[in-house]
Amino acid sequence: MSGRLVRWVCAAAVAGAVTAPLPAGAVPEPGTGGERSVAGLLTDLQTLYQEAEEATETYNATEEQLARRRAEAEALARKLAAARGSLYGSRVAAGRLARAQYQGRSTISPYVRLLLARDPQHALDQGHVVLRAAREQQATVDRLVGAERKADGLATRARAALDRQLRLTAERRKDRDAVRGRLADVEELLASLPPGRLAEMATLEDTGTATAQRALVTSGALGTAARAPSKAGGAALSYAVRQIGKPYVWGAEGPGAFDCSGLTSQAWAHAGRRIPRTSQQQWARLPRVPLSRLRPGDLVVYFPRATHVALYLGDGKVVQAPRPGSRVKVSPIAANPLLGAVRPDPGARPMTGYRPPSLPRGAMAGGDAGYGAAGAPGAR
Repeated sequence: MSGRLVRWVCAAAVAGAVTAPLPAGAVPEPGTGGERSVAGLLTDLQTLYQEAEEATETYNATEEQLARRRAEAEALARKLAAARGSLYGSRVAAGRLARAQYQGRSTISPYVRLLLARDPQHALDQGHVVLRAAREQQATVDRLVGAERKADGLATRARAALDRQLRLTAERRKDRDAVRGRLADVEELLASLPPGRLAEMATLEDTGTATAQRALVTSGALGTAARAPSKAGGAALSYAVRQIGKPYVWGAEGPGAFDCSGLTSQAWAHAGRRIPRTSQQQWARLPRVPLSRLRPGDLVVYFPRATHVALYLGDGKVVQAPRPGSRVKVSPIAANPLLGAVRPDPGARPMTGYRPPSLPRGAMAGGDAGYGAAGAPGAR
């Protein structure tokens, strides 16, 4: 397959057209490419890739939840161990007090001992102290027993939740791998196409992206004013620009490779702000911002189910990790069907004296939304 990566047709998405999805599990048979239109092959790739990226992002989110469940279970286990240690220590102290009381007894009644004492008031006070200490010790043991039972219940529920999360993660991993397998079959078909058909697909993708970008810009949806980022947004964007040229790898968060949301989450983390790991979580949890108010560093989210994300560079362009087989690059904002945008720091003021980061040579080279044979899931 040529070095050019196949990209989505974006013009139809911008115009509101909907392509018919490929039935679940359906993969065109290798060798039948000559009987299918270029647009049909591209639609197959588009549908399966969206399924694969959605399954991957869902799996990434599930893994993140699994990590939290593990941390919760470990923390509760430590609390349970501490509660049991405190209970043991208090029980030992209570037993020691009981033995001391027992060993201090004689055949003489406490009343007679009180009368014979040199200082009856002191003896009486001492008895009250011992009795009070015994009651307090027993109360401590009772409290610790209750704390142990509570901690044990919490730990049991945490372990049960962890077990459920482990099962869910395994199911999501299976779903992800199944879709990736179907996608690899489509990639195999594309690799078998003659150069002429591949050139047609490249022309179709270029035309689609250019048409979509032109329609978006001329519509005025992006606004007309140039805006400066916040200090954190500028730092996040600078980090993303420094990653240009690094490969896209499923689930990667750097430093040597990234997937789409791995790049955006790490960029903002390096700017001092933690944001959700996946594109779906970023869309769901971060404050929305109109496209007309975009500023550099904002996150641009794509596809109906928020399965792709990029950082806004300004001037109608984004920095993104496009697809497997590609590298981090600068792309037109309309390289994929737009869903909307979010801002990780909505309350932050724009910085003064902002200068856009310098782009390395070849920052816009390569495919914007495509898929190469070398990066297919089955190739690793």
